[in-house]
Amino acid sequence: MPFIKLSNVSLEYPIYDTVSRSFTRSLTRGMQVGGKIKNDGSTKSSILALDNLNLTFVDGDRVALLGNNGAGKTSLLKLLSGFYEPTKGHIEKEGKLSVLLNLMAGMDVNQSGYDNILLCGMLHGLERKEILQKVEEIAEFSELGSYLYLPVRLYSQGMTLRLAFSICTSVNSEILLLDEWIGAGDADFIVKARERLSRMVFASSILVFATHHPDVARHLCNKAIYLEHGKLIAFGDIEEVMQHQNLDVLSHN
Repeated sequence: MPFIKLSNVSLEYPIYDTVSRSFTRSLTRGMQVGGKIKNDGSTKSSILALDNLNLTFVDGDRVALLGNNGAGKTSLLKLLSGFYEPTKGHIEKEGKLSVLLNLMAGMDVNQSGYDNILLCGMLHGLERKEILQKVEEIAEFSELGSYLYLPVRLYSQGMTLRLAFSICTSVNSEILLLDEWIGAGDADFIVKARERLSRMVFASSILVFATHHPDVARHLCNKAIYLEHGKLIAFGDIEEVMQHQNLDVLSHN
């Protein structure tokens, strides 16, 4: 059964070549966003992006990550994805994972679209045989036609996003990590992309979704987490968290 468990998890980013500790303290005093800046009394500083989190996600949990920019939402997703290791504590996971944070991560712009389907498919954990079975479906969904034989560096940004999105959303998963509601490419493609992503979301066992949009969070999620400066402020039923934190209008700051 898929699950994720975080036990006393913290994440720190080191800060190198800071101008001065006094300047850093004065610059960040009273800031409403970002993790806590720590200093050990020497020249070493760090940002405490996530602070002693204890969380468990189980089958059926669709969890919205809420909070201002800098609250720790993307840091938590990257931690869950394995991109970062916790500075303290540990994470236990069970289940096949799909990560939709940076769609174009791992793409080689000097290779063809078809080559990138194989490359990115393997980066998403598929065997070569599995990828080959999906190539036709990915190509058809992307609507890129003969461009798939050309190097990706010749694509427009919208075409590149189409390809990346088509690859990423072709992977079936039990745990889905999603950063914002993704629009892929030009306007004509977005409706189809959102329908595909919706099917992927509701087919997964666990969803962890960072967003600023209450309506989208309510549509997709049954639980919510509210983070502030890397600390867990609230976790529970999505309506209760939103009402308690007065989150009908979330800031984009």
